[in-house]
Amino acid sequence: MEELIKQLEEIKGGVDFAHETALVDSKKLNSFDIIQIVAMLDDEFDVSVPASQIIPANFNSAEAMWAMIQRLSED
Repeated sequence: MEELIKQLEEIKGGVDFAHETALVDSKKLNSFDIIQIVAMLDDEFDVSVPASQIIPANFNSAEAMWAMIQRLSED
């Protein structure tokens, strides 16, 4: 999870990824940020995020993203 937060901070500085729970809903992340995050997840965590998983609930917090990484890693 620490590595995920570090990578997220590189994509979008100035956001408290450790505590924020409404990244998409509060518009702290936009669609371009999400595309960058999806690419980073593929590169750094070897996880391919299908389009069906690109929903606000999976990107509203680092915790939600980490849970998605864990689910997709099991498949």
